[in-house]
This record gives sequence, structure tokens and C-alpha cells, in this order.
Amino acid sequence: MKSKKMAVILLLVSCSTTGCSVPNLANTKDAQSVAAAKPSIRIVANSLGMNFPDGMDENHNPYLDYMEKKIGVQVNVTLPPLNGYDEKLNVIMASGEPPDLLSTSDPSWFINFVNQKALTPLNDDIEKYGANLKSKIPKEAWDNVTVNGKIYAIPSLNEVKGTEIVYARKDWLDKLGLKPPKTIDEYKEVIKAFTERDPDGNGKKDTYGLSILERLRRTSPFLGAFGVQMNAWYERDGKLVYSGILPEMKEALLFFRNLYDEDLLDPEFPLNKIDVLGQKIVNGQVGLFSAAWSDTRSHIAENIKKDPNAVWIPLDFPTGPGGKHGVYSTSIVRSYNVVPVKSQKAEEVVKFLDFIAGPGQISLKLGFENEVWTRENGKLSIRFDQHTKQGYRGIYGALADMADRNVTQDRLQALGEQFHLYDNLQQIENNLMIDQFNGPPTPAMGKHQIKLSKLQEDTFTRIITGLSPIEEFDTFVKKWKESGGDEISGEVNEWWRDSKK
Repeated sequence: MKSKKMAVILLLVSCSTTGCSVPNLANTKDAQSVAAAKPSIRIVANSLGMNFPDGMDENHNPYLDYMEKKIGVQVNVTLPPLNGYDEKLNVIMASGEPPDLLSTSDPSWFINFVNQKALTPLNDDIEKYGANLKSKIPKEAWDNVTVNGKIYAIPSLNEVKGTEIVYARKDWLDKLGLKPPKTIDEYKEVIKAFTERDPDGNGKKDTYGLSILERLRRTSPFLGAFGVQMNAWYERDGKLVYSGILPEMKEALLFFRNLYDEDLLDPEFPLNKIDVLGQKIVNGQVGLFSAAWSDTRSHIAENIKKDPNAVWIPLDFPTGPGGKHGVYSTSIVRSYNVVPVKSQKAEEVVKFLDFIAGPGQISLKLGFENEVWTRENGKLSIRFDQHTKQGYRGIYGALADMADRNVTQDRLQALGEQFHLYDNLQQIENNLMIDQFNGPPTPAMGKHQIKLSKLQEDTFTRIITGLSPIEEFDTFVKKWKESGGDEISGEVNEWWRDSKK
């Protein structure tokens, strides 16, 4: 694995940023259709990695036809590539002819364009045409998209309150005579054994004790053992302090650095996108990782299908020396739906999103009744072939997800009790570390957050991989503060004081 480490380090040192091209927003519907008398809107949405069945695409499918028929508005859809999605949105906004609706999950992107006065206030249109939005979106979510009394986005809500839960191969633990770990030290013992003691029994050193994702994602439970999470704000001495500059973060980075130095951490992690990590799990190279709550139905299930001897179990979240443990909490806002000021279609956009939030919610969440699902004696039953085939409906439903708890529980249990999806969510929700800043993004975040996030990601990755000493963390803290962090902290604490009045 030493050679892999060197290859990754060279790539980290030499990587460069590529440019973006402007998607062709006009080429989304047949010219004849666009010219129809029906009102039309152009939207840019996240594909969520979904695929369409043969003969269909984002502009030609039964779910889009269903929405267009119900609201009397023609919807022309563009799905930029997932990689660099928000950068593509920047290019689209600068193109001179932006669409009528753009959806982003990045609060910094949202507030940046609020600062530029590039977005349309939606208060009046929501009041007139957004009855479902008004009744189903809670005040906390509206507060996240309201600046100086003006609503600049329609929020889509997060269905889950947290994401990560640790899963491990019980068959590997049993083979090596190990118990499920509870403390962070016991976790390290298991990680070491899974790396060095040939848990798959093939006589090769080809398993990773722990694998994580690029940009230090899928690390939340391990950070929690040190009492910290990425990109959060915690109260210290009566003030909110950014998690990335706390001493606890330095301790967590040192933990990962030690794993890396001892060849216990996947050396390719700086290049691991989710599909890469997923394939390593499927192939039996990884026996312990911080899973998404839904991975039991995807990567883990695929591994079990490939290796019937594989047995996966959820672990207790690792506890640190001070008894700390937990995982990050998600924002109530999943994504921001904005209308550029150059658009004249705010009314149609609000009607479109109000339909998704209201009458269209069940069909877009569960699929068409009698095609994808039925209900017998009160119990939901899902046709899995059609559920998967029509999964692309989630692209549209995610634009105004109302996160109905009863629907979520019903759906997850119907997808297969053997996957423990709802159980996973409950375990996560019982161990959340709450981010204490839940206000709208501040103006300084719009100005500085992107560069500060990159500074943090680069510095932390370099520390873990040994390209920088651990002392570089102190330099990072100073630079973070000077490069806009202090300005952000001031605004966050102003919100903190006002919220207590």
C-alpha cells in the first residue's frame, strides 16, 4: 500500500481545477412543444445520480407529464453533471439568460446570490399560490431562507435528521475472535486486525481497516468520539465557535494521521468518491466503515449477494476518552429553490413547487399507486422492479420534499425490514450532535465560505496524509480567522444573541 500512498500524494500535490461550460438550457424540449400556448418554465435541478429507463429522459417521462397536466405549466428540465454542480449553476447564472428555477443544496451559493441581489423575493407569490408550502414548511425552515424579511428561496426539507452509522462485518469479527468495539481505542484494535490479520482468509494483504471518502466525508462517528463534527457551531463560554478551529478537531485529525501512518487507513481515501468506496465494500475489501443509513440496501446488500458468508451489523458509536460520542445533525433545509431576478415566471414556479409539496407529494415519493405500490389492510406493499425503474421520480420530488414522518416510516419498512432502514435512522437520531447555528447563511458566508471550505479540506487532508505536520493546524486556524472566519463568527454570534431575545 506504500506505492498507493505515494501515488495519491503526488496527485494531491499536482491536481488542478478544470473549467465549466454552459449547459444548453434551450435544448430541453422539442421546439414545437416549447412554442405551445401553455405557460412554460425552465428549471435546473440535481439529478441525484438517477437514471431514466430506455426511451425516457428528464423531459420525456410519465411523472413530468403528470405534473404538467395537473398544474397547466410546461416544465423544461436541465440536469447538470453532479461533479461541480454548483459551479455549473454559477456559469448558468452568469449566462445572461438564466432559467426560472435553480435548485442548490449549498447555503453559501444561496446567500452569495442574495448578496448580489440576483434572486427574486417570493413572499407575495407564496402568499397567493403556495398554500401547501405555507402549511407544510415549518418556521425554522422559512427562517433559513429569509433575509431582512424577504423570502429568497422555497426550501425542500431533509427527510432525515442525520446520515451516518457505523457498520462492520460480524463474520470477520468472529473469525478474528473480536467483540464489537465500543470505545475509540477498541475501534482502532479492530481496524488494525482487519488490516493485518487477513480477515477474508485469502492469504493476501488486500483489506482496509477503515476507508473514508474524499474531503473527509464518512468520518462523522470518529469525529464524534472527540466531541466535534465538521462544519458545525458549538457554544463555548457563551459564544458560538466554529468546529473546524477547535482543539478537539486537532485531536481528531491526529487520530486519523496515526491510522494513516500505521497503514490502517485506506491510502486512496483522498480520491474515494462514493462509487469507488461502494465498490470496495461490494468486493469485500472493507469490513468497517461509516455507512449512510441506506447503505444496507445498496453496497452492503450487494456485498452479501456476492459473498453469502458476509454478515454485517451496526456498531455503537465510538466513545472517546471523555465519554463523548455522536454524529452530525443535518440542516432542516435539504435544498434551496430560487428564482433569478431576470425570470418573469415566479408565479408559475411557486405553483409548480406547491403541487409537489401538496397533491403530488405521495406519487413523487412512493410512485404511482397500483404501478409501484398498493395498500392492503393498511400495510404498504411495493413492487420493487417498478420502484427501481421509476426511481427517477425522486429528482422532481426532492425539489419540495415535505418530509412526512409517517410516510417515511411506511415507505422504509415496505422496502424490506431486513435492511433495518428505519432502525438505522432511529439509532442515528438518538446520537445527534446538534449544530447550534440554524439561522440563514450570513452575508460573510456568501463572501468567504467557499474559499474557507477549500482551505479546510486541503489542510486537513494534507495533515492526515503526512504532507503537512500536525502543527499546520495552528497555522490553519490563524489563516481561517484572517481570511473571513472572524467576520463570519461575528455575524453568527450576532444571530445567536438575537435568537435569545
